[in-house]
Amino acid sequence: MTRPKRDVSKLAGLLTIAAEAGQPVKTVVTALPVTLLSPGKSQPRRDFDAMKLEQLTASILEHGVLQPLLVRPVGERYEIVAGERRWRAAQAAGLQEVPVLVREIDPEKAQQFALIENLQREDLNAVDEVDAKLALVALTLSLTPAAARTRLTQMLREQPGEQHAAVEQLFAVLGETWTSFAKNKLRILNWPPAVLEAVRSGLRFTLAGVIVTAPPEMQAKLIELAQAGASREDLRKKIKEAQVKLAPIPRIERSRVASALMSETWFNRLDTKRQQALQDWLERMPGSLKETLTEGGL
Repeated sequence: MTRPKRDVSKLAGLLTIAAEAGQPVKTVVTALPVTLLSPGKSQPRRDFDAMKLEQLTASILEHGVLQPLLVRPVGERYEIVAGERRWRAAQAAGLQEVPVLVREIDPEKAQQFALIENLQREDLNAVDEVDAKLALVALTLSLTPAAARTRLTQMLREQPGEQHAAVEQLFAVLGETWTSFAKNKLRILNWPPAVLEAVRSGLRFTLAGVIVTAPPEMQAKLIELAQAGASREDLRKKIKEAQVKLAPIPRIERSRVASALMSETWFNRLDTKRQQALQDWLERMPGSLKETLTEGGL
């Protein structure tokens, strides 16, 4: 699923190193050997689309790396904070070195930068968006993502306080309200793993929202239909058809069926063909049900 690129430039205020201390950020633009760079430990991206990586490699072969990678020194090497995909493509293109922006960044700030770059992806799916924003909330509140998820839900029921203000400021920069995020988006993390994986693979969020309303045994088939081009209305129709088939017989109807089967008069009013059809049906019913009917006097 393709999403419009987000303007998160204002988050620089959250990420400026030593801003509170009033110290300038140390920035150096240079080129470094690709062998001196390592992927960041806080990289939120789980996978890299092979086709898009090939396209980027082809672009780098023709034009070079147009945007420097953001890296931070770690011992004798450098950790990639933002730009791992460019680094991978540069290696595939045979480049020996890449342009980099070197910054002295602590691990927490490095994670924030990585999350921000992830949120700027044009192909960001709904699940990764929620994960990235939840991780930013966790950093803002000094919690784990799991604890931040619980905390956001609790905050919906509380009077505004310092944490509310901090989260509200964060989401104002992200272009939405934290309450909307907590009420409407966090819930997708409760979706079945198969549905979440399908969303990560490109299934539209709106289609996934329909699929999760279906019985679990239907969801795999519905995912296939959605990936093949089925619309929301198509999926709803399939779910409705299944619900009709699985709907229990109303109690009044069950009573009428039972009374009819127990009535000799009703049976004798049937013509020979219908009597034989009923007899055949009774012969085919499960043994346990037949025993129950026999015990009841049928």
